[in-house]
Amino acid sequence: MSLPHAADRRPGLGDFTTDRRVLVLVAMALCVGCGGVAAAWLLLSAIGLVTNLVWFGTFDTRMVSLAGIAPGPWMVATPALGGLVIGLMARFGSERIRGHGIPEAIEAILIGQSRMSPKVAVLKPLSSAISIGTGGPFGAEGPIIMTGGAIGSLFAQCFHLTAAERKTLLVAGAAAGMTAIFGTPVAAVLLAVELLLFEWKPRSLIPVITAAALAAALRPLILEAGPLFPFSGTIGAPGWSTGLAVVAGLVIGLVSAGLTQLLYRTEDLFGRLPFHWMWWPMLGGVVVGLGGLIEPRALGVGYDIIGDLLANRLGGQEVALLVAVKAAIWIVALASGTSGGVLAPLLIFGGCIGWLEGQLLPGDAGAWALIGMAAMMGGTMRAPLTGVLFAIELTGNIGLLVPVLVATGAAYAVTVLLLKRSILTEKIARRGRHIVGEYGVDPFELMRAADVMVREVDTLPAEMPVEAAVAFFAAAEAQHKSYPLVEADGRLVGMVSRADILRWGTEDEPLAGTLFDRISSNALVVGHPDETLGQLVDRMTAEDHGRLPIVEPGTTRLVGLVARKDLMRIRRTAREVENVRVAFFRTGNQANTPA
Repeated sequence: MSLPHAADRRPGLGDFTTDRRVLVLVAMALCVGCGGVAAAWLLLSAIGLVTNLVWFGTFDTRMVSLAGIAPGPWMVATPALGGLVIGLMARFGSERIRGHGIPEAIEAILIGQSRMSPKVAVLKPLSSAISIGTGGPFGAEGPIIMTGGAIGSLFAQCFHLTAAERKTLLVAGAAAGMTAIFGTPVAAVLLAVELLLFEWKPRSLIPVITAAALAAALRPLILEAGPLFPFSGTIGAPGWSTGLAVVAGLVIGLVSAGLTQLLYRTEDLFGRLPFHWMWWPMLGGVVVGLGGLIEPRALGVGYDIIGDLLANRLGGQEVALLVAVKAAIWIVALASGTSGGVLAPLLIFGGCIGWLEGQLLPGDAGAWALIGMAAMMGGTMRAPLTGVLFAIELTGNIGLLVPVLVATGAAYAVTVLLLKRSILTEKIARRGRHIVGEYGVDPFELMRAADVMVREVDTLPAEMPVEAAVAFFAAAEAQHKSYPLVEADGRLVGMVSRADILRWGTEDEPLAGTLFDRISSNALVVGHPDETLGQLVDRMTAEDHGRLPIVEPGTTRLVGLVARKDLMRIRRTAREVENVRVAFFRTGNQANTPA
C-alpha cells in the first residue's frame, strides 16, 4: 500500500534563495535609477529656484548660499510663510510629507507593503523645496530618499510583483536619488542595507547596486563629476590617531544623543500647543527666522559650511555660534513637522564639533571636522558603515578611513548604549510601531529536521479498524491530535487526526473498514531529515498541519516527527545562545558552570 506524496520533490538547498527572477528586477532597477536621478535634478532645481526667487528676486535654479543676506523683517517672515504653506500642504494634501522622510519610507516598507502614493511623490519634493528654499535648515537627502523611493514604488505597482520585490525597487529608487545628489553610490547601498532593506539578500542587493551605479554614471549630467567636497587633509600623529579618534567619537556620540533627546522633547512641547498641527511649521519658521538674524549662514542647506570647515576658512567663535544657532533652529523646525532632511544638518553639526576638537588635537582641524561628520551621521542614524563610506566618498580622502571608522564606531556605541531608539525609529515608535534594527541568522534556516524531530514516534497501524480507532481517540490514551499510520515494515502511509474521527462518527455510513481505507485518497505531506526547519514550517503553514512526519529520502519509512511544540523550543534555544554564559577554561569546580 502507498499514498501520493505532496512533498516528494524536496527544494534544493543553497547559500541563497535568489533565482533568475532577480534579472527582471535588475532591468526594472535601471528604469527606477533613471527616475531617481531625474527626481534629484528636479529637487535641486526646485530648491535653487525657490531660494533665488524668495531671497534675491531672480529666476535661477542654481543652489546659492544665504550667508550674505542682510538681517531684517523679511528674514523672519520668509521662513514663517514657508512653514505656513507646508502646513497647508500637509493638512489638505498628505500628512506623510511632514518630517524628514526616512521614517516614512521605513514605514512604507515594513507596514505598507512598499506601496507609496503618487500624491507623496509630488508633494514631498515640492514641500521640501519650499521649506529649504525659504530658509529651513535642512538637507535634500531625506526628501530625495522618500521621493526616489516613491518613484520606485509607483513603478513597481505597475507590474505583478511581490511586496518584497516592490521593496527592492523602492529602495533602489532611494539609493539612486541619494547617489545623484551626493555622488556616494557605495554609501547609498550601505544606507539601503542598514536602514531600509531589513535584509541582506542578493535578490534585493543586486538591483539596489544596479540603480546606485547607474545614478553614479548619470550624475555628471546634472552635477560636476568627482567628490562633492574634495579634501586631502590628515590628522598626523599616526601612533596616536586611533586613540584620539576614539575620544573624538565618544564626544560626538554624547552630542548626538543629546540632540536626539532635545528633538523629541521639543516635539512633545509642540504636541501640547492648543491649536492644530497645521500651524506648527509656521511657528517653527518664526524661530528659524530669528536664528537667521543671529547667524544668516545657519539658514538653508549649508553645503558651503561643510566646504569651509574642511578648508579651515572659519574662526573658532564663528564655528561655535554657527553650530549653536543651526542646532537650535533645526530642532525646533523639525519638531514642528516641516519638511526637510537630517543628513546635511548632521554633517554640519558633526563637522563643527570635530573642527572644534581639532583645535586641541594634532593634525589638520579640517580632517577632524570630516571625522566628526562621519561619527555624527553614523551615531545619530545608527548607520555606522554608511557614515564611514559617506565621508570617504564625499571627500575622496581614503587616507582617513581608519580614524573615521574608529570614531564612527565609538559614536555608534555611545548612542546605542544611551538611547533605545535612533532619531529615525523614535518617530516610528511614537506611532505605535517597534522596529528591530538587528540582523541575525534565522535559526529555522540554520537547523535541520533531524536536529529537533522526535525519533520515537507514537503511531497507529494502517490496518487498524475504524471502530477501534474511534475507541482509541475516545480513551485517555490518545495523547496527540493526530497520528502517523504505518505498515508493518515501518513505511508511512498516511496521517489520521481526531478531527477525522469526529467527522467519520457523524456520517450515516457504518464505521467499517480500516484506517488505510479511509485515508487512501489523501495526499501525504511529509518532510525529510536534511530539510531546514524553515522549509518544514512553510509546508506546515501552507497545509495547516500541526504535526509533520519525517521520512527517509526516496522512501516512505518513518524516521521521526516534528510538531509545533518542537519548533517552539527553537526560540528558547536561540535565547539561550544570547543569554547563557559558560566559561570552558576555568580552574576548579567552576569550569563549565553557566554564568
